[in-house]
Amino acid sequence: MPVIPIDDPSDPRLADYRGLTDVALRRVLEPERGLYMAEGAKVIARAIRAAHRPRSVLVSERWLDSVAPLVDEDTPVYLAPAALLEDVTGYQVHRGALASMERPALPALADLAREARRIVVLEGIVDHTNVGAIFRSAAGIGADAVVVSPTCADPLYRRSVKVSMGTVFQVPWTRAESWPDALDELRALGFTVAGLALTDDAVALDDFAARAGERVAVVMGTEGDGLTRQALAHVDEAVVIPMHGGVDSLNVAAASAVAMWELRAR
Repeated sequence: MPVIPIDDPSDPRLADYRGLTDVALRRVLEPERGLYMAEGAKVIARAIRAAHRPRSVLVSERWLDSVAPLVDEDTPVYLAPAALLEDVTGYQVHRGALASMERPALPALADLAREARRIVVLEGIVDHTNVGAIFRSAAGIGADAVVVSPTCADPLYRRSVKVSMGTVFQVPWTRAESWPDALDELRALGFTVAGLALTDDAVALDDFAARAGERVAVVMGTEGDGLTRQALAHVDEAVVIPMHGGVDSLNVAAASAVAMWELRAR
C-alpha cells in the first residue's frame, strides 16, 4: 500500500480527519460524506473484518507497522508526526491511528428484524458513550439487532465506536425512518414491544421475562426523561427494573444490559 508522508496540517488529503472534536460538525459532515472514523489498530481491524472499506488511514510512525498490514494496496496510508495528528484532529490521538471508513448502507427495518428474536430500540439517546456501551452489551449478551430512532446519536460516531470496542460493526442495526411508527412495524412483524419506563402500570422486568414471547423488542428512552409519551403509546407493556436503596433507576447503558440479560433468548 502507498505510505505517504505528510508534514502540512492543511494538506487537503486530511480533510476527513479535520476537527474531530467538533461534535455538531461531525454529526452532519460524516453522514453527508458517507464516512465514519475508526480509531486504533484493534477497532480498524474489526471494521475491516466486518467488510467495511477504508478510504484512507492516518497514522503516526509508532503505529505504522500495526496498521499498514490491515489495509489493501489501494488504500492510502498517510504517515505524520503525532503532533500533526493532534493539530488536525483537535485532540491527542493516544492510539496513534485513525481510519476514514466508508459508511455502509443501512438495512430496512423489516430486513433487519427478519431473523431476530431480541431487538434493542433506542429512542433519542444523545450521549455517544451510552450508545457505544449499549452496543457492547448487545454484542456480549446476545441481542440480535439494534434500532435507533431518528433523533438518536450516531452509533458510528468516533466516540460510540471507541466505547463499543468496535462491536458496532458486528451487531446489525438500522435507523428508523418514522417514529414512533417503527414500534408498530415491529409489532406487525411479530414482536412484543416492551418499554422500560417508570410508570404506575409498569410490570417488573423479571415477571415480564417469565412470560415473554419468542420475539421481544425492548425500548430504551433518553438519559434524562426516559421514553416519550408518544413512544409509550406504542408499546405493548411498560416494564421496570425493581430497585432498592431509594434509587429509582439506572443509567440507560446499565439498564439496557440488565434488560438484555433478563430477556435473553433461552
